Amino acid sequence: MAGKKEQDASTEEKILAAARVVFTRKGFAATKVRDIAAEADINLSLVNYYFRSKEKLFEVVMAEAVQKLVFEISTFFNDEQLSIPEKITKAVNYYIDLLLENPDFPLFLVNEIITGDDMFTRFAQQNTLFQSHLIRQLFAMKEEGKLAVHPVHIMMNVIGLVVMPFLARPILERNDLVKDGEFVTLMNERRMLIPLWLKGMLG
Repeated sequence: MAGKKEQDASTEEKILAAARVVFTRKGFAATKVRDIAAEADINLSLVNYYFRSKEKLFEVVMAEAVQKLVFEISTFFNDEQLSIPEKITKAVNYYIDLLLENPDFPLFLVNEIITGDDMFTRFAQQNTLFQSHLIRQLFAMKEEGKLAVHPVHIMMNVIGLVVMPFLARPILERNDLVKDGEFVTLMNERRMLIPLWLKGMLG
């Protein structure tokens, strides 16, 4: 019995790994279940047996992405003991670690937001990240006249300054602006630089 459970878990993970690759490469709309089966090198019927439909499989993959991108970070965004700069520094480090480990995440999400029905937003709205203590801190600073820009600029810059280099990486590397292995070094430098840049905006 234990052997069958282990086999089931292994097969499910193999299917999920293939689905992540195919959904990132082709997007939800263009992906067929047979594409995922071929990527996983398993029988098409096994994909249907474990996940029933392409929609169900995509929901699992998207839920994983949201868990990593939104839910995990909300812990320290809602920590009232942390200052705004401390939260930003933690967010920057968390996202750089995450995207270095999962460099296809940004492309996957951008593809679905542009071409799909934006399941990411619907999943993310189930979380309180956008009503977090950090957001309340930023709006309070604005109301008190301590923040010269709209609070959303801070959030957009956290996202843009971390995510955009990963989207631009292929262009940078193809044009020899970034050499082999240099991208990771640059992103590690940004762990320090991004909080400094944003500290300037915070005043």
